[in-house]
Amino acid sequence: MFRIAGAGSVTAARLSAACCRAVTSKQFQVHGASLHVLSSETSRKTRNGPAHRTPPSWQSVRAMASAGESQSKINYLFYGLAVLFGGGGIVYWWSRKYMRETSKDGSTSKKAAAPAAAASKEATEPVAETPVTATTKSEAPPAQPAAAEAPAEAAPDAESKKLLDATPQSYPDYEVMPEIPGHAKYLLIGGGTASFAAFRAIRASDAKAQVLVVTEEEELPYMRPPLSKELWYSDEPKLVEKMKFKQWNGKERSVYYNPPSFYVEPKELAYQENGGVAVVKGRKVMKLDPQKQVAVLDNGWEIFYDKVLIATGGRPRNIPVFERASQEVKDRVTLFRGIKDFKRLDEVSKNASSIVVVGGGFLGSELTCALGKRSRDSSLKVIQMFPEAGNMGKVLPEYLSQWTTAKVRGEGATVKPETFVKRARYSDGKVILKLNTGEEISTDHVVVAVGLEPNTELAKESGLEVDDTYGGFRVNAELEARSDIWVAGDASSFYDIKLGRRRVEHHDHAVVSGRLAGENMTGAKKPYWHQSMFWSDLGPDVGYEAIGIVDSSLPTVAVFAKATEKDTPRAVVEETGESLRSVTETEALSIFGSAMQQAATSTVPDLEVMEATLPAKEGVRETKVFDLANYPFALFPHPESATDEAPAPDVEAAAKLVAEVEAENRVAPTPKEDYGKGVIFYLRDDVIVGVVLWNLFNRMPIARKIIKEGKQHQDLAEVAKLFDLHADED
Repeated sequence: MFRIAGAGSVTAARLSAACCRAVTSKQFQVHGASLHVLSSETSRKTRNGPAHRTPPSWQSVRAMASAGESQSKINYLFYGLAVLFGGGGIVYWWSRKYMRETSKDGSTSKKAAAPAAAASKEATEPVAETPVTATTKSEAPPAQPAAAEAPAEAAPDAESKKLLDATPQSYPDYEVMPEIPGHAKYLLIGGGTASFAAFRAIRASDAKAQVLVVTEEEELPYMRPPLSKELWYSDEPKLVEKMKFKQWNGKERSVYYNPPSFYVEPKELAYQENGGVAVVKGRKVMKLDPQKQVAVLDNGWEIFYDKVLIATGGRPRNIPVFERASQEVKDRVTLFRGIKDFKRLDEVSKNASSIVVVGGGFLGSELTCALGKRSRDSSLKVIQMFPEAGNMGKVLPEYLSQWTTAKVRGEGATVKPETFVKRARYSDGKVILKLNTGEEISTDHVVVAVGLEPNTELAKESGLEVDDTYGGFRVNAELEARSDIWVAGDASSFYDIKLGRRRVEHHDHAVVSGRLAGENMTGAKKPYWHQSMFWSDLGPDVGYEAIGIVDSSLPTVAVFAKATEKDTPRAVVEETGESLRSVTETEALSIFGSAMQQAATSTVPDLEVMEATLPAKEGVRETKVFDLANYPFALFPHPESATDEAPAPDVEAAAKLVAEVEAENRVAPTPKEDYGKGVIFYLRDDVIVGVVLWNLFNRMPIARKIIKEGKQHQDLAEVAKLFDLHADED
């Protein structure tokens, strides 16, 4: 057995690598030798790869020549010629010629004959891709100064044996290398948006970082929002087949964050001197060992890591009635989440006569609008049902929820509020749904969109804590679950230093938390403070953005204004060229900087209508929509009567007015027909903890700043001025 140690010079490393590619493990089997390449701990860290991947050096070949073997001296001579003349081809030609000659006569030197006989049997056996069973983190022994002092046949010391046992028993060229690396400095579990944001942050901080992503899906990292939005509005089927879509401004785009050429093959990752990102698809990490820093895959393969991110996201939540149903029913139910689900529902919608969408949240409402739009040109019937009183009833105030419900109906769908499925059965090719109202519905397909369950299967086997209240892996403000283990995205229950412990299931949170985790994996040690936002589009003409704790059970105060043609999702995409609002908001300060500054310094309120949603009492939610101009006293002075000596707002009078409204209105009045655009504040202990921008875009930095300050505001109209609601009015 030859042991080749050391890193060597750059020139020697390049030439020896060329030699090793020519003299593969298969060729060494001819004369019964196996080649092991060791490196020092420093070299391993520098190359960020398994120790056995360091090529032999000039000193190594010289040591072999000093052993007295004639052929090794010839090796040394040709190696010197290769270095002198850059003759990588000479090395390759000579090695092939030498192999042919030795294979003909079978002769070897007397010194090598004895170990060769034992090694030949071992070398001729096929190399199996078995899991690594021992750590590769031990420091490799230094190179032997001369073979006379330490002959090649000498038994390896303990450290060398430990390293050799953890590496393949032959030099791994591309043909025999394992498909999955045995070590990764940065290991990312999950291939979604959080992982994408994390490896971008890692590469930004560590330009030569080698990042390995392991995902259960057979897809490269992609964005999920278009799966329920733009992809359904495309008029080019061939474009959709390639998972490309047109943004509201007509610009073509792929759902994949990067093309395949961006990534490197997993087996080649350790050879990338300038770093790179590799993705292992179709594999699941079953267990982490935090002490040994090992991840175990579903095929038994082990990956040693230095830093690991858990970004496993969530799986669509099902409801018991479908979980207990027959297989025929289950085969006609889609739990919508990824590309595979989109492709299936897209195909079903082209052939089905009816589809039922169960769920009135963001995803359910978006899919209902998308399918409703498609039904206009076909005989497809779309039905949406949910237990709430209106679409997105858990998020929006009741009046906006009712308005949104009317909007979804206008898209061509039948909406059934306060309705849920009690039983489901299969009959004559149809799914028969028995509703709580006593009605039965026959449909071809059912889409369930009722939220997510965080993927936390790793927790029990890995000794990680799961949050009993919010679900997900419990992490600190730096998103760290344990030493060198971070969690980001839907699966993280994190501590928000402003709003307390939370778990968020939205695209922008995956971006924000993934980026923060990636930065902290490279040593940033930053706490979570950047409030993530989320958005929903009901087609190209109606959309909203939200941030913070947005819960319809909280008291809300809203200010609205007249909408213009610029106040639509289509308009904001046309202006910025970007459909992801988490990206467009980065340009908001530069676009609206002057308007924001003017609004912040203005002393004249610009308020027309205000809606106040009061806390519920005795189970009755009380809502009143009122126009301040119709009351003998006002909460705020009107613009036409404002002077430099305008009195301060009468807080006591305002409280009295609210009390009168509360007493007179036990039931919410009929909502307005059109709310145009506006801002809704969600309050907890008189502090703004959430903001919804209704058809109002690129103002999210203002909302983020307000929540971050965490102040009590007596005059919410003054706060609303910061959003410059009337900026685009004539």
